[in-house]
Amino acid sequence: MDHHAHDKRAPGCRPGMRQPSGQHTGHEMTELSRRFWIVLALTIPVIVYSAGIQKLLHFTPPQFPFSQYVPFVLATIIFFYGGTFFLKGAAAELGEHRPGMMTLVSLAIIVSFVYSLLINIGLPGEVLYWELSTLIMVMLLGHWMEMRAVSSGSGALQELAKLMPDKAERILTGGTEIIPVTELRVDDIVLIRPGSNIPADGEVVSGESSVNEAMLTGESRPVAKVTGSAVIAGTINGEGSLRVHVTKTGGDTALAGIMCLVDQAQSSRTYTQNLADTAAYWLTLIAISASAVTFAYWYLSPVPKSFALERAVTVLVIACPHALGLAIPLVIAVSTALAAKNGLLVRNRLALEKARNLNIVVFDKTGTLTEGRFGVVGVYVVSQAHEAESLAVIAAAEKDSEHIVAKAIVKTAHDRHLWLPDVTDFKSIPGLGVQANVGGRDVRVGGENLLESLNLDLPTELKLPVARARDAGQTIVFLIEADCVTAAVALADLIRMESVEAVRQLKKLGIEVAMMTGDSEDVARSVAEQLGIQLYYANVLPEEKARRIEEMRSRRLRVAMVGDGVNDAPALVSADVGIAIGAGTDVAVEAGDIILVRNDPRDVVKVIRLSQASYDKMIENLLWATGYNIIAIPLAAGLLVGHGIILPPAVGALFMSVSTVIVAANAQLLRGLNLQDL
Repeated sequence: MDHHAHDKRAPGCRPGMRQPSGQHTGHEMTELSRRFWIVLALTIPVIVYSAGIQKLLHFTPPQFPFSQYVPFVLATIIFFYGGTFFLKGAAAELGEHRPGMMTLVSLAIIVSFVYSLLINIGLPGEVLYWELSTLIMVMLLGHWMEMRAVSSGSGALQELAKLMPDKAERILTGGTEIIPVTELRVDDIVLIRPGSNIPADGEVVSGESSVNEAMLTGESRPVAKVTGSAVIAGTINGEGSLRVHVTKTGGDTALAGIMCLVDQAQSSRTYTQNLADTAAYWLTLIAISASAVTFAYWYLSPVPKSFALERAVTVLVIACPHALGLAIPLVIAVSTALAAKNGLLVRNRLALEKARNLNIVVFDKTGTLTEGRFGVVGVYVVSQAHEAESLAVIAAAEKDSEHIVAKAIVKTAHDRHLWLPDVTDFKSIPGLGVQANVGGRDVRVGGENLLESLNLDLPTELKLPVARARDAGQTIVFLIEADCVTAAVALADLIRMESVEAVRQLKKLGIEVAMMTGDSEDVARSVAEQLGIQLYYANVLPEEKARRIEEMRSRRLRVAMVGDGVNDAPALVSADVGIAIGAGTDVAVEAGDIILVRNDPRDVVKVIRLSQASYDKMIENLLWATGYNIIAIPLAAGLLVGHGIILPPAVGALFMSVSTVIVAANAQLLRGLNLQDL
């Protein structure tokens, strides 16, 4: 089989990553829906022709030969057609020695059916056919609702799959051809027409446009794309045409990785999920025990024996942990989809759960709090010069240089839309800088070594700002005219504008912020001061970062590490919560528990807020799914019979279904949350 075969479920699952398992859910949901509607249609005449209902509502239905057997015949069909779903589930649970919800339901319907048959052949009492039928009908409805809700909660995968086009337009010598996406290969050139989905990850080789990446990054504004820009499979091209060099296809694309991470997160186990499973197990044992005690008590009491069985059945119905089984998976599905919508890819659900209790967030500096590239952070001039003009002269002189500092100066000048004068008589001064005639002015441009070689002192106006730049570890380039320094440009790794807000919001949440970097003390101190970070570590090698994290954890601090997922991998793994930033088109950063697609440190705050909100929903659901049994089980057992309050099995089934609806609705409330405003 072609390993590039087009699988819209999850083309990017790597070895060891679970393929999404939701494709069969559609068939199961259709089958469950069919069973419910058929059982509902059969239940209505069972209720109408049940003597107990006729007596309660004071009516007589139309009579016909053998009409008295309608409840028996139809309830038998319902038992074997609708009840089989629960009997198979119970067999699976008992085979694993973990009795649960299916076991409870099966016990209830078996006892009801057998008891009613015994009454039909002469045992005193009242048949429970309508209770049996309504129980199966309501339970099928509950399971159908659960499957629909879970399907809706995991719909992010299906929505992501829809982003991938089936066809691509490959450029050939002399024209183009339309081919299936599965036939695309690395190094192909594809034409992306306006309004079409991009079929593979790649790099723009010609053309200009804007691309809607909201479905992957959460960024609402279209992103401008020019020659050299990276594009992501599944995103939507805007108004221009692009020619794209394919760099990744099929299972290697960013979209494929995202689909696997979303599915992996939805299926991952958490402490709260395990707690729910344990609670369901014990609730099953308690319900069976309570049912047995109830039966024994009423059987030995001076009441009809059928009443004892009816009470036992009602206890089994009302205690069914259906809502408990739904409480956590729904929150997981909804919160994971919400995370993906906000550009947060959760690989480890347990890490997301831990994020609500963080004490400290440790950021790597380069590429995380900063952009990881040089940029101009200050232009200083003598009194008779102008900043913009001086920067333009320096940029013009450095225009043809490939040095990282020179390129940063030229880029800044372009970003500021400065006009660069013509350059003549250009000459490089090895190890020192350059000299040239720029717009009719003879100038020299270089660093500290150039000043020393010319034995020049700084003018008074430049001494203080240059001294501050030196203390901050910034790189300084000087402009020299007529043996006088007329301007200085300071460069440094540019701080992300979002970093200041991220630090502020984390502090507002009561979380300490720290920074670790391999840069010098001067650079680290400067960045920390600009961001308002009190705790920082400088000159830290990658392998030492993990040790620092372990030291913090040994002081009982709950630590999140935020880094680029490559050189910070040991620290990301060592932290309670590893958050990889800079994922971009490489979403499967194996070291990170949570991946920030948008490269925005403010999204760390979203992680914490989502953790708090989803955990609250889980606890609310667990409390509701288990707490109502404190009242319901005694009531079902007949505790208030002396006060004339009797809970029929069908009403017990209705109560169970209501609890399921409440749990499902409560989980869905997460969808309306705005992570910015929590």
